[in-house]
Amino acid sequence: MKFLSVPMRYLQEVFKLSVGCIFSAGAVGAYAACLGDQAATKSLKVYIVPQLAATQIYTRWSPVLKQVGREAKQCFELIVPTSIPQFEDDLNAGKPDFAFMNPYHATMKWRNNQYIPLVASGDPFFGILTVQKDSKLNNIKELGGSRIAFPAPNAFAASLLIRATLAKNGVSFEPVYVKTHSNVYRSVIRGDVSAGGGIQATLMAESPELKAELRTLMETKRYTSHPFSANARVSEQVRKSVQSALLGMDQTIEGSELLKGAQLAKIMAVSYKTNYQPLEGLRLEKFVVRSAD
Repeated sequence: MKFLSVPMRYLQEVFKLSVGCIFSAGAVGAYAACLGDQAATKSLKVYIVPQLAATQIYTRWSPVLKQVGREAKQCFELIVPTSIPQFEDDLNAGKPDFAFMNPYHATMKWRNNQYIPLVASGDPFFGILTVQKDSKLNNIKELGGSRIAFPAPNAFAASLLIRATLAKNGVSFEPVYVKTHSNVYRSVIRGDVSAGGGIQATLMAESPELKAELRTLMETKRYTSHPFSANARVSEQVRKSVQSALLGMDQTIEGSELLKGAQLAKIMAVSYKTNYQPLEGLRLEKFVVRSAD
């Protein structure tokens, strides 16, 4: 598996940190304690939506949080749930202090918890429907009656937008939810499904060999990307210090490369009203699947 380019010294630090990373088959796919300021009086939990394998997310995010933590004088616990539905359950329960979530997550109501968007990638964000490179499919209407893989019901561009587009075009299909974008692409290549939903960013993170086995049948419209958000219980001072530290990383070549690996390329400050409230008008509610209370 090939990762985006990151400085070797940071990869070495990640290797050292992996001693403190726990991988499990339970609700948490990966966990790392105290990334950042070791002198901080308490730790803040950072949850990452599991689009990729837990090991890959850990490798990409741990050096970012370590640098931000040192700058903001905070200690972060990196937590990767085993699935997107589990991540949503954690949002509902208010477990994260900070969370990297999909854009539609930002519009959803999480019981008594509110999450405030801080930063996001400046690159446009869009969904893709992939098929095998030699597939005879040339139009989404030819997918009628097919099995189509998605990472999870509420993955925004990789599932909600694509399912809404298929429904609008009168295409009936059997959805198959396989937990991660990586699993979607591999399900398509193996022939388990006729097509699979993902996003351009996660496909580009895969190896050249894997990408060569796929082609894109459809792209969705472009939107503001995944926000790194703070639970409203986190003080404004801490929110601003973390936001400032993240934005500051983009001022160096090494920092920019690390942010790119964490899907925060061309990082910018965002707000709910400007960047995510417009998504409410997409009327995707009927395609959302909520966990039972």
